[in-house]
Amino acid sequence: MILYLLINYDINIQLLINKNQKFSQNIMAGSLNKVQLIGRLGADPDIKQMVNGKNVARLSVATSQTWKDKSTGERKEKTEWHRVVIFNEGLVNVVQQYLKKGANVYVEGQLSTRKWKDESSGQDKYSTEIVLQGYNSSLTMLDSRNSKNEPSNLVKENKSSLPNDNLNQDNSDLDDEIPF
Repeated sequence: MILYLLINYDINIQLLINKNQKFSQNIMAGSLNKVQLIGRLGADPDIKQMVNGKNVARLSVATSQTWKDKSTGERKEKTEWHRVVIFNEGLVNVVQQYLKKGANVYVEGQLSTRKWKDESSGQDKYSTEIVLQGYNSSLTMLDSRNSKNEPSNLVKENKSSLPNDNLNQDNSDLDDEIPF
């Protein structure tokens, strides 16, 4: 009986190892397209209506990096600008209602490059954007409700890409003390 259990245990371990190896091979052979940014809006959101009647929001998000120059001791800063395009209707509505220039946001989406033709020169142009579309994207508003520059009824966060979620939920339970 003990020999049977040892053999059965060994076989199960081998099967588990084989499954894990196949799983890791599939991941390594695949790819991942995910972008996460925390930054500030450089302008008010641009809301446009597409041909199909749905709205799309365009954001300009700035991320900054600061460091101290070793040779001069001077503080330096570099700012990168990112184009964010939101196709989720629920998120577009939140952006339209609550986001303004200077708002601090967390966005999670996919990197996408599109080709377009410049009307004045006729040349092909390319734009790389972070696209929020589908279930793998999110938008979180990081500004506090009692910020001096923002209205007091500002929604604190929205992580959902579903349009029917309750966007005005109370987040007071997030203010509780950490239990450890």
